[in-house]
Amino acid sequence: MGNGKPVVVVNADVNSQQYQRRRDFPADTKKYCYTLNTKERRRYLVRATFLYGSPAAEGTYPKFQLYLDATKWATITISESSRIYVKEMIIRAPSNSIDVCLCCATTESPFISTLELRPLNLSMYATDYEDNFYLKVAARVDFGAQSNEPIRYPDDPYDRIWDSDLEKRPNFLVDVAAGTERINTTKYINTNTREYPPVKVMQTAVVGTKGMLSYRLNLDDFPANARAFAYFAEIEDLGINETRKFKMEHPYVPDYSNAVVNIAENANGSYTLYEPSYMNITLDFILSFSFVKTRDSTRGPLLSAMEICRYAQIAAKTDEQDVTTLNAFRSMSLGSDWTDEDGDPCVGTQWEWVTCSTTIPPRITKITLSGKNVKGEIPPELNHMEGLTELWLDGNSLTGSIPDLSNLVNLRTIHLEDNKLTGPIPSYLGGLPSLIELDVQNNSLTGEIPPSLLKGKVTFKYEGNPNLRPESKHNKRHKVILGVSVGAVVLLFVLITVSILFLCHFRTKVSHQKGDTKGESLRRSTKASTTCSIVRGGSLMDEGVAYYIPLSEIEEATENFSKKIGKGSFGPVYYGRLRDGKEVAVKTMADSSSHGTKQFATEVALLSRIHHRNLVPLIGYFEDDHQRMLVYEYMHNGTLRDHINESTSQKHLDWLARLHIAEDAAKGLEYLHTGCNPSIIHRDVKTSNILLDINMRAKVSDFGLSRQAEEDLTHVSSVARGTVGYLDPEYYANQQLTEKSDVYSFGVVLLELISGRRPVSTEEYGAEWSIVHWARSLIRKGDVISIMDRALVGRVKVESVWRIAEVAIQCVERHGSSRPRMHEILSAIQDAIKIEKGIDKLSSSGSSKAQSSRKTLLTSFLDIESPDISNSSLTPSAR
Repeated sequence: MGNGKPVVVVNADVNSQQYQRRRDFPADTKKYCYTLNTKERRRYLVRATFLYGSPAAEGTYPKFQLYLDATKWATITISESSRIYVKEMIIRAPSNSIDVCLCCATTESPFISTLELRPLNLSMYATDYEDNFYLKVAARVDFGAQSNEPIRYPDDPYDRIWDSDLEKRPNFLVDVAAGTERINTTKYINTNTREYPPVKVMQTAVVGTKGMLSYRLNLDDFPANARAFAYFAEIEDLGINETRKFKMEHPYVPDYSNAVVNIAENANGSYTLYEPSYMNITLDFILSFSFVKTRDSTRGPLLSAMEICRYAQIAAKTDEQDVTTLNAFRSMSLGSDWTDEDGDPCVGTQWEWVTCSTTIPPRITKITLSGKNVKGEIPPELNHMEGLTELWLDGNSLTGSIPDLSNLVNLRTIHLEDNKLTGPIPSYLGGLPSLIELDVQNNSLTGEIPPSLLKGKVTFKYEGNPNLRPESKHNKRHKVILGVSVGAVVLLFVLITVSILFLCHFRTKVSHQKGDTKGESLRRSTKASTTCSIVRGGSLMDEGVAYYIPLSEIEEATENFSKKIGKGSFGPVYYGRLRDGKEVAVKTMADSSSHGTKQFATEVALLSRIHHRNLVPLIGYFEDDHQRMLVYEYMHNGTLRDHINESTSQKHLDWLARLHIAEDAAKGLEYLHTGCNPSIIHRDVKTSNILLDINMRAKVSDFGLSRQAEEDLTHVSSVARGTVGYLDPEYYANQQLTEKSDVYSFGVVLLELISGRRPVSTEEYGAEWSIVHWARSLIRKGDVISIMDRALVGRVKVESVWRIAEVAIQCVERHGSSRPRMHEILSAIQDAIKIEKGIDKLSSSGSSKAQSSRKTLLTSFLDIESPDISNSSLTPSAR
């Protein structure tokens, strides 16, 4: 950022050094941006502050817009010269950098006092919606504060600003309930949970001695959906028969207001943080909130702190390929004023030399660089700007040939005159469907002009190119002869190809008509399936038909079913070896009912048409009136359940091996959901249906319960089937089967991988009985260590475990709409693998500084450095 000018702030009623200066920018049509380096997918607190200082001339203060990338962050309206206006956004970084921009001034000049970027702990401020929404901080209040000064670094190692509830300013806290008293303690408060509020904030609180706590607070940019955080710690020593129980009375939200808060019980002890958060709550501009004690409570409600963050929808940035091309043009004219424009080229204000569409994402429709001293060859990336309608590059020093622009089907106007271009005019230009004007005058182009440019459809100007000429009659005749010859060859090739395909189809049809009639009922049941893939081993198969293996061959392979290796959903499973040496697993069907027959037909139908490295391949099947069998590739290392359930025969898997298994299984399920048309819902995802081959690569198996989704529906209506502990509660309740049902089950699998525990056990989980309820309560408290397999503790990077824990809890959300899709889960697993391998070195830099600043204020078990305050802040004097 080289624009703007530093201004000394006079009459500032603030002693802090960082507010002694501000940076002012011109009140014009441009954007002025700072680029901050980030780590993609890491969460940050971004803060901008504004202190004007001296009284404005004629009483007019600045008003302008603030953007974060393409997302409108805030309208900055200064009304008090001595007030510090603070804007904060909590983000998960979408890339390796973000832009913070000022623009669109309506009065006076835009300015800024400080710009800060604070890295957050991995667990902090995670939401189910962070792919689409940032968190815009609306309020952060320290209740029971002992002074008017806000609490921030070093008391808060993440440098959040906690406003004192004693602060008196317009529209802040008012209407305090009668009997409200302030209390504090000097004892240490254990805050090592998810959001890590500072100990100093938690050592103070307000108490409603008459049974109620109530306040009123104005929230800018509301009404809106928000995430609200309440922070409680029991800092009074209660007697043996004393209790503190209360409810949130207002605003009334059934899921939250009906819950009783018992701080010491919820936090598992006094002087320990309890931090319930309200994930998605609708709040009004004027927020009146109150906590009221229950009838059986002896003490009134207590509140230590609160945060309210508004969901701010992330706006789409200009198409990435368009931006790449624009940056290529900017590099061709270094030092020119027009190359200095910052931020997104379309959002907020457009760069002066481009015009943008109103689509999402925005596309560049016009480039105007006439006479801008552009030097070099026209960048080939231009061919990716599919929204471009006008290209003005005349009056520059462009060299080389005209590049491929054949993808630009919307291009109407091209001006390349008065440059130094060489080479021929490409013939495709005459075929651009929208082109009406082409000017290439005064260059050094050579060769023949494509005839299509001279037919009158296009206004074509080419004077000033001495070696450019219309096409000769001789060449025209030659091209006609060549075209006829090529056409004849193509026609002959097509006739031969059709004949071969017809012959193959006829021979295949005859061979199947002559084939064994056994299994005919199965073939009829599978014939209607739409294939994901119809190729196996390089030959074509009839749609939905698998390889039939005679009973005698199966008996020979299994030595008359002498080696039983397990039990599947149909019946016993036997080991075998086919004549060609291939090892197989033979599943025999014990269920002779119509339902069992349907399951058998379903599995054969699906596995005959799906082919993926992470799905167990079906080699063949046998069917007659009395027996049915499925022959699979043998998986040498058994099921995932064999390796992670706690038992005396447990085969320990390290964390990286578990992550790779999760990655493989996720790829298989993602293929079922997105690679098949219609998509396939497995319906029985569990650790015993994830098999491991000789190389410990995972493959998903057992498709007996699978269902196809209708192409025009979002769900399948069916009687709920599956396995207890893995069954999606939403599917069980309403019988509506969706891909998100598999996601729920896979979330349980991820929790098993983290913990090594079974999905259901009253012995392990007590009244909670399931791994989902047990793990959810611990993860939401920020305690991932307690759910980790004891064999993993101390041997893994806990950040990678957190990454899996976060996505697992999202997978098992009660409502399917809140769960991620399989490709998002796969991305999270791959993130965790990178972290575990050290590719994403979150803890490599600044660790020594972090340890000294953290001290005893944050005894975090996560291996992430605390923010380096000295390197993450921009002040006007440093720009």
